Amino acid sequence: MSISRRKFLGWVGAAGLSTTIGKSATAATNKHFTGYPKSFAILHDTTLCVGCRSCEAACNKVNELPQPDKPFTDLSVLETKRRTTTKAFTVVNKYDNSKGSQSPVFYKKQCNHCLEPACASACFVRAFTKTKTGAVTYDSTVCVGCRYCMIACPFEIPTYEYDQALTPRIRKCTMCYPRVIEGLLPGCVEACPMEALSFGKREDMIKIARERFRKYPDRYVDHIYGEHEMGGTNWLYVSGTPFKELGMREDLGITPAPQLTAGALSSVPMIVGLWPVLLAGIYAVSKRKEKIAQTEQEQALTSALDKKRPAESETEEES
Repeated sequence: MSISRRKFLGWVGAAGLSTTIGKSATAATNKHFTGYPKSFAILHDTTLCVGCRSCEAACNKVNELPQPDKPFTDLSVLETKRRTTTKAFTVVNKYDNSKGSQSPVFYKKQCNHCLEPACASACFVRAFTKTKTGAVTYDSTVCVGCRYCMIACPFEIPTYEYDQALTPRIRKCTMCYPRVIEGLLPGCVEACPMEALSFGKREDMIKIARERFRKYPDRYVDHIYGEHEMGGTNWLYVSGTPFKELGMREDLGITPAPQLTAGALSSVPMIVGLWPVLLAGIYAVSKRKEKIAQTEQEQALTSALDKKRPAESETEEES
């Protein structure tokens, strides 16, 4: 394996040799952060969703993702319970309506953008950032591929590009951060024909949800999913069907993930300290192998030249 000095230094920098040791983990676990007060949120009203998959198509286009095996107009995929992947940042699943209605219930799944993200608290190189817009963004240039974020996420959202051997990345919904900072709506919100998705300040989305409860008490379960779950999220849900029947976890409690992982992450500074040492070892072994290979090539070339010279001398004498 050949590793350039530049790449090695980049790895060490990503691992935090100069700035991160003993710092990032404590920053992630010792501070209680409840989200930015003016952050945005998306409210998904499952009673309005018809499972058209327009949001999936918009997400695919905005994020320039590969086209799916079946077109977005093919609704047969709704018969299978799907999860997000590296090629699909959001998926819509269909569930039976427990209220006895013949109409099914559709639930859109993507990153919930926690107020205190578990992925960010588990990442010792700070590849994840909780932005002021509410979105949790990811920087692939510093990621070391440890995949702790995948283990930490209570919603099982981050996915890893195992099929990209040289440049694998963690992939997930960004809440259309690049669009939002330009004053545009998230792609899925803009594309929804039924207005099942609403976008605005988080506090306003909560008010809208409660107003719907007041107007239509028989339509909804009196709970805003994401208002308090895991400390709260910037993706909110209201539903007429119990959330557990939609495959959504109701056992998460209201404690933010960083508080739950503080004990486990106390060892991260040590891991961060050892990571550059491991990389240094890999680099040294790689350079040693290259040196040995180069020496062997030079010896083989010298030996070949030595054998060639006597033959040439004999040819010259005969002539």
